[in-house]
Amino acid sequence: MNLHEYQAKQVLASYGVPVPKGIVANSGAEAEAAAQSLGGSVWVVKAQVHAGGRGKAGGVKLARDGAAVRAAAEGMLGQRLVTKQTGAGGLPIEKVYVETGSAIAREIYLSLTLNRERGRIAVVASTEGGMDIETVAEETPEKILSVLVHPATGLQSYQCRQLGFALGLNDAQRKQFESIVRALYQLYMDKDASLIEINPLIVTGEGNLVALDCKLDIEANAMFRQKDMAAYRDRGQEDPAELRASDNDLNYVSLDGNIACMVNGAGLAMATMDVIKLHGGQPANFLDVGGGVTVERGIAAFDLILSNPSVKAILVNVFGGIVRCDTVAQAVITAFQKVGVKVPVVVRLEGTNAEQARKMLKDSGLALIPAEGLTDAAKKVVAAASAK
Repeated sequence: MNLHEYQAKQVLASYGVPVPKGIVANSGAEAEAAAQSLGGSVWVVKAQVHAGGRGKAGGVKLARDGAAVRAAAEGMLGQRLVTKQTGAGGLPIEKVYVETGSAIAREIYLSLTLNRERGRIAVVASTEGGMDIETVAEETPEKILSVLVHPATGLQSYQCRQLGFALGLNDAQRKQFESIVRALYQLYMDKDASLIEINPLIVTGEGNLVALDCKLDIEANAMFRQKDMAAYRDRGQEDPAELRASDNDLNYVSLDGNIACMVNGAGLAMATMDVIKLHGGQPANFLDVGGGVTVERGIAAFDLILSNPSVKAILVNVFGGIVRCDTVAQAVITAFQKVGVKVPVVVRLEGTNAEQARKMLKDSGLALIPAEGLTDAAKKVVAAASAK
């Protein structure tokens, strides 16, 4: 689950991480009032969306008087911000964050994330703050610094000093840096974070370190014990189809193709998409209905994938292990009838009660296309989609 910048900074401040003063606003008038309340002579108006690259897309504006703050906010609110992370549709701007301007002497990149190969939290830093870290990794990888935190010992002072020296910080700044990294590590552990990214962590004109921006992601599977973090969820920033899937306990990700997939198991779903691609097709989604396929869940799955107007064909690929294939077949038949499917549906069922399930599909009288094996299913669904 992603947090907005203003929410992330509230959390950072609660852990003692220095952040600029700021106020969230829902209108131009509120933004202007926020600037007056904050004081100063320079403010930054930031669109609050769950995506990076806001500055390059016009989602971050500098303002030097109240009227300019108001104009910047009104120019953003109610619009959709399109960045390289949002796709062509962009994300709605429903709030802006008005922040006091900062005197920036240096910009540093700092993040904490999980190194899955080593099973340890990685503290990543770079002198190239303010830039896309992916660009830095590709063009100047030597400028990316990283230390791994052993779970038995936790974050060590020498690791913070190692990064601080490599970043060229002086003695006082290294002490501030260690305090910030320790706070972020504690936050990461306390809140089941999957990513904390501060880009940039600035050195101000006075030589102090301040978190100028923050991206905070919380592990979705831990939300049952992170009730305070769950309160930060903004459903308006989520893909509508993925939101519907979540409400129906379906694992769904929208893609750009025209062949919808309904599969049980994440690994089989990935393999299904790979084979579709291998035979010249383009998957329209990742959809894992899980091991407990029911008629109700089958209906929800069909309704969900058919809400995408790009879908030209559907592939149902189920291996009956925990779930029985005849149960899946009944779910497919009922869903087909209730939802009103008007595109070709290829069905491949293997495993428990597969023969019985195939007979049910055949006897249903519905225009379902049976398949023997994954390759046969992929070829048939690609052909069906191409014929539409």
